Amino acid sequence: MLPTTSRGRASSSSTSRANSSTFPLYLRRIIKWQQMDVEYTFWQMLHLCTSPKVVYQHTKYHKQTKNQWARDDPAFVVICSLLLVVAAMAYCAAYDHSAGHAVFVVISVLLFHFLISGAGLATCCWFLTNAYLREEAPNSHVVEQRVEWQIHGCMHLMCTAILSSQCLSCFMVMIHYFLSPLLVAHGFIPVLLSNLLFMVAASYYHYLNFLGYDVLPFLERTTFFLYPIGAVIVLSPILILSGFNPSRYFMNVYFSQRV
Repeated sequence: MLPTTSRGRASSSSTSRANSSTFPLYLRRIIKWQQMDVEYTFWQMLHLCTSPKVVYQHTKYHKQTKNQWARDDPAFVVICSLLLVVAAMAYCAAYDHSAGHAVFVVISVLLFHFLISGAGLATCCWFLTNAYLREEAPNSHVVEQRVEWQIHGCMHLMCTAILSSQCLSCFMVMIHYFLSPLLVAHGFIPVLLSNLLFMVAASYYHYLNFLGYDVLPFLERTTFFLYPIGAVIVLSPILILSGFNPSRYFMNVYFSQRV
């Protein structure tokens, strides 16, 4: 029995060392475009909007081949960041009068609202899952598994423009851009459409979040991540009846031209 326990501990420590070395590698590859799997990234983006279960099924394959749940390819973060910059510039061209303020908006959207907020949300969920949702190992001979922080980087950093799962944030931003002349108008119909758009986006984000955690076999009670959807559905009619237009609110917060 002693040799078996020793192997279990050695395997656990080996896995920990591998996981700890993954993040520096992840950062180094950000500046090496040749090492990024761009084609697979766009495939993921498309299927996150059409069939997200297929994307998370591939997470299992990655675990089997590389012995880690998170990807060491930063292509998703890089591409999504570029898409958000383009989207922010398009909004600034339409709703901002100051070039200096437009630069500030682009930097704040990318740095603070996307990367820093995403990292903070990732850290909170990483702590929550490991502290309260992780299934305890049945005995000392089973290697203990933990949620890697990087998997949250893949699920949250790209999603945090809120709604995001990775491409979903960019997708919703672009849809909102083309509909914005209607959504920021006065009246009940713009209020209704704006709230419905935000409700669908927020609900889908939490659904994708749930799928991402549910695929990890060592987590339990992952339906916890579906609970916010109920709050969103209850809150939306209240906002509609009160006349609150989230599109007008955020456009006035971000841009110098009042709508």
